[in-house]
Amino acid sequence: MTSHETACLLNVSEQDAHVKITIFFADREPVGPYSILVGAKRTKHMRFNDLEDPAPIPRDTDYASLIESDVPIVVQHTRLDSRQQANALLSTIAYADV
Repeated sequence: MTSHETACLLNVSEQDAHVKITIFFADREPVGPYSILVGAKRTKHMRFNDLEDPAPIPRDTDYASLIESDVPIVVQHTRLDSRQQANALLSTIAYADV
């Protein structure tokens, strides 16, 4: 099993959400934005390991993400760490306070 981060994007609005993700690193310039469409009243589960355009996110590299949307969405961010025998799972939730 490969360590990975996932963003579960929830759009409960009546219009499609155009989501942009920018990745920031400690020792290099940011990459992005990655563009993702989340339909109205839909959810999309997106693994950061699967992001490819404009560039794949390097493995074994610390990074942070900025997630922006043109309509309010809820983001559940999950990290699975499989580097040790006992896997670890962490999940956080963020939402727009409008």
